[in-house]
Formats: sequence, structure tokens, C-alpha cells
Amino acid sequence: METKPSNGSPAKFVDQLVVPGDVILDLSTMAEQTIKLGGGLRQDCDAISVIKAGILRFSKPNKYWVESSQKRYVPCAEDSVLGIVVDCKPDNFLVDIKGPSVAFLPVLAFEGGTRRNIPRFEAGTLIYVRVVKANPGMNPELSCVDATGKAAQYGALKEGLMFECSTGLSRMLLSSPTCPVLETLGKKLPFEIAVGLNGRVWVMFFCCILFVTSVNLWDSVWT
Repeated sequence: METKPSNGSPAKFVDQLVVPGDVILDLSTMAEQTIKLGGGLRQDCDAISVIKAGILRFSKPNKYWVESSQKRYVPCAEDSVLGIVVDCKPDNFLVDIKGPSVAFLPVLAFEGGTRRNIPRFEAGTLIYVRVVKANPGMNPELSCVDATGKAAQYGALKEGLMFECSTGLSRMLLSSPTCPVLETLGKKLPFEIAVGLNGRVWVMFFCCILFVTSVNLWDSVWT
């Protein structure tokens, strides 16, 4: 399979279309640097190669991933996702995050979590969580705290409305500058929103039907 040559830096591929087999980086040509690989990339010895078609993206200081629009979500560490509790165990909550397998959320993975203040989630509870570990062949591990140990925006989402869309649209809703759909609606109606990179969106304001209709129309154009 023919691959794209790399000059030691993946910068020239950023925001460009890449396909499986493309080699975006040769680690043997790099000085001491640390990079983080997101979805769509893998390391084979000294080569960082693409494993799914899409647009190569970069976020500072050092994370690269391949962005594509799809219905199926592949868990990746540090993704923020919307999960649905499907079962409660003594040590973990089992959570559906639209991935190949169910994820688990330790009962202590909350800000100030101890055995005395374990949260009570019933099956069907919608929660906003962070993916901590996502290794092939293993159930993803989740957390309700950020990298500093604070709850931040994570936790149970009450009331409101949840709907599903493509992963590509989810990333667009989280993009900077603000997505035109959110910017336009924000001028007319106050609302709260939580967007998961797994293609789930939660919104709470008075006219949910208007929002869902607008976003679904955008999703049909996006995909």
C-alpha cells in the first residue's frame, strides 16, 4: 500500500484528508517530543499511521486525531461523552456510551468520592462523563471528574431532552468559533447544552422541539 511520506512532523497533514495506511509521522526522525494520539491513529514501531479515513485534526499542545462523520462511536481517552446507566454493581456503574462494549464508571470516580457518599444512579440515568481508559479488547473506564480531580461539568443530567446525531456533527457543535446553529438559537432562546463526542446531545430550554428539528436538518446536510 502506498503511503504518504513524512518529514518528521505531521503538521503538513493537519486539516487534510487522510486514509488508512497513510504514515503521518516517523518517530525515528524526531527529537525528544511527546505527542498524544486520538481516534483514527495508531503507532507501529516508529511510524504513526492512519487507520480510518477522515480529516487529521490537531489541538494544542500535542494531540492529533482523525475526525470523520459516523454513527458508530469508537471510545478514545479524554473524550467527553453522554452515557446511560444500564446497571449498578457494588463497585461500578455499567454505562452505555454507544461503543462496541459497555463502559464502567467506578463508584469512587467522583469529586471527593468515598464509600460513605456513593452516588445513587438508577438504570436509565443520563450522565456526562469523561473517558479515562479506552484500550482495544477492554471495557472503557469512565470518570465524573476532570484531569484536576474536580467535578467541573460532569455528572447526572436531569430533565431536558437527549437525542442522537453523527459523531461529526457532535464535533462541529463543539467547534470554535461557535457553531452557527447554537449561535443563532442562543440569540433567540436561553438554553443549556451538553454535547458528547459519542453522538449524543442533551439540551434544556423551553422549545426543545425547535432545537432538535434545526439540528437534525443540519445533520442531514452534514452527513
